[in-house]
Amino acid sequence: MLRVPIMPPSCPPCVAMRVPMGPLSLLLALSLLSPPWGSAAGSCPPRCVCASNLLSCSQANLSVVPTPLPRFTAVLDLSHNNVTRLRADWAPARLPHLHALLLSHNGLAFVSTEAFTHVPRLRHLDLSSNRLRTLDENLFSDLGELEVLLLYNNEIATVDRTAFENLGRLRKLYLGQNRIARFPLELLREGTRLPQLALLDLSANRLRAVPAGELQALPAWLRDRLYLHNNPLNCDCLLFQLLDRGRRRHLSAVEDFQDELRCALPGTGTQVKILDLAGKQPLNCSKAREAVLEAHLGDTVTLGCDSRWQGVRSRHWVTPGGDRVLGDGGNGSVVLLANGSLELRALRPEDTGTYSCWVAGPLLNETVYVELLVHNFTLHGPHDTLNTAYTTLVGCILSVVLVLIYLYLTPCRCCCCRGAEKPPAPRDDSINSSVLSTTPNHAGGAGEPCGSHIASSAGTGQNGRFKGGGTPPLPVRQGPKAQRKVSDPDSVSSVFSDTPIVV
Repeated sequence: MLRVPIMPPSCPPCVAMRVPMGPLSLLLALSLLSPPWGSAAGSCPPRCVCASNLLSCSQANLSVVPTPLPRFTAVLDLSHNNVTRLRADWAPARLPHLHALLLSHNGLAFVSTEAFTHVPRLRHLDLSSNRLRTLDENLFSDLGELEVLLLYNNEIATVDRTAFENLGRLRKLYLGQNRIARFPLELLREGTRLPQLALLDLSANRLRAVPAGELQALPAWLRDRLYLHNNPLNCDCLLFQLLDRGRRRHLSAVEDFQDELRCALPGTGTQVKILDLAGKQPLNCSKAREAVLEAHLGDTVTLGCDSRWQGVRSRHWVTPGGDRVLGDGGNGSVVLLANGSLELRALRPEDTGTYSCWVAGPLLNETVYVELLVHNFTLHGPHDTLNTAYTTLVGCILSVVLVLIYLYLTPCRCCCCRGAEKPPAPRDDSINSSVLSTTPNHAGGAGEPCGSHIASSAGTGQNGRFKGGGTPPLPVRQGPKAQRKVSDPDSVSSVFSDTPIVV
């Protein structure tokens, strides 16, 4: 029997008394001194180290996840073990406080699609340095609050297009050092990409081509953390221009890995630095030029400040005239929007020039330049005007058609359509018949001109012949020239009459 000496407070000189304590009292005393891991919430698993809400079972030679796990566990470290399969029942009870799960260096080859049902608050998941080969459909769809996902140094070759659905808060995705041969564009394409994604590591995979055009359209803060180095890329001028722009913008993914960004030349397969392709045969790529924003008189345009610092609000614009635009708005023709963009209203020709966006980043400041060209005419709509080249082509075609119509489809000047022409008269050796004959060349008929049907009163000539070319008599003129007569085809008949000429 354990006896505890008790000193009455009101009797200092008294002798200490010994009171007996039973087993129940002893258990109560021990429970007051024990740590929270001995409570009903759970106990610290064997071969693990427990500290507050942290549970570390690293390098404990575990083949399965120890159970039961305390409900208030916030960080669970199971790295450097032999947990090769993560089944749906690894956490039989809900762990509402778990926000970090570390499973690296386990030889993990299988993860159930229901493995994360009981850990919905997980924000950090480390599955790196394992033997995962595929990411199945909706594998991480239960992790709506996940922010960091580490999958590097695996054997991943297949990524399902829905593997990362419902990850609305994912900010960093590490897929480097795998066997991925298809660029997962669905992670970045507008409308399907992860809305909060700010880092995507695809380095050291098996990518041979990337959609350079679509990657160039991404915001600078996302391209700043898009890692593509140590891939067997094929050399391409669009790829060179993408990285060349990144180097000029001092993007980390390009500037920090210039030596590792290499590609294979077509034909030879020689590995060269991508940023050294400018002017080099056989591609002879040209340096990239920043696009010029074009507008027309009276238009309203918005200039975006494509900074590599995400979420920075400390920024201002400087116009080509040197005026600073500050604040969150304005009532004039130049307005600074809440998202940092600059809106220009009722454009004028003098608005043409280079606009500068000054951004105060967390580490360094950045200046973004936007070139604006205002055309000195209005544009009412996309269908009101035609392209100059197209208009010129149509004009040329119309001109050729009109010329052909004029040459080949001119209307007949006769009263009726032309008939079959009279065959030429037989040749005769007589001078009188071939040269001096007064017989008309064309007989009156279908082929006769319309004027031949209108005969004058003197319709017959000498010897009773019809005067085909006769003309009506003109009135006699008065004056000194009245004796002058108009020439008449009868003069030919009178000279060359039927009287034979004696030589």
